Amino acid sequence: MTDPYTLQDPTTQYPKAGPEFEQQQKAPGLQKEMTPVPDCGEESYRGTGRLAGRKAIVTGADSGIGRAVAIAFAREGADVLLSYLPEEEADAKQVVALIEEAGRKTVALPGDLKDKTYCEKLVSTAVQEFGGLDILANVAGKQQFVKDIADLTDEQFDETFKTNVYSLFWICKAALKQMKPGSSIINTTSIQAYKPSPILLDYATTKAAINTFTKSLAQQVASKGIRVNAVAPGPVWTPLQITGGQPQEVLKEFGSQTPLGRPGQPAEMAPAYVFLASPESSYVSGETLNANGGTPTP
Repeated sequence: MTDPYTLQDPTTQYPKAGPEFEQQQKAPGLQKEMTPVPDCGEESYRGTGRLAGRKAIVTGADSGIGRAVAIAFAREGADVLLSYLPEEEADAKQVVALIEEAGRKTVALPGDLKDKTYCEKLVSTAVQEFGGLDILANVAGKQQFVKDIADLTDEQFDETFKTNVYSLFWICKAALKQMKPGSSIINTTSIQAYKPSPILLDYATTKAAINTFTKSLAQQVASKGIRVNAVAPGPVWTPLQITGGQPQEVLKEFGSQTPLGRPGQPAEMAPAYVFLASPESSYVSGETLNANGGTPTP
């Protein structure tokens, strides 16, 4: 854990990858069983009331970036509905406790984002439990490396698009019916949209689609006073990487190719989502905020 509020060298603020990063779990995996455990700001994030009284949905909220975002939103004053897979309940319970500790209301709603009905239920439940919805953070994603297109099955290609793109469409469509002026949607793309890895063909393609979806939707709903933006993380230490997102043998060098020379931590991503959710970014829409350790993007 590190204190993000003190002046320090970003190249050494968090550890570089090493042999201890080489590990694998069966998907979707549990963050609490990772070594080292990702820093999601559990002990460090300090809120300042920037989202007081707001009502949010966060997908992938049990671990990784989604967990960090949910914690940050709550500590900034928002009530948060958590979306995650049923297999991730052990991690989700920790997030629920942290949000309640922050004095905010939380609803845990496990399910599969490939299911349109579940995606729509996320929105209706948030409205029913919180009395409205004004922040949507689409963070969850599916990433499974395949080295050769000949081995990339139709089933995986379909699941990756359903999880990463179709769910985005379904949730945004339902959410926009409930959102009022001042509301904010934040999607999650990736450095893979700009610098795709050959082993992440389907995943990288979805992330490029999310970028374009975000920019198009932002223009469509701007007149309604609703902003739509995206965050594009680089290599970040999350369960996604150790459950088939990367080959195990490369994890000891994970993130070393970035100019900062190390992987990012989920806690370093959360402030970008808070900024885009808050009125501080009132003149920002259709934008992609890159948080990738210094890698240039178009």
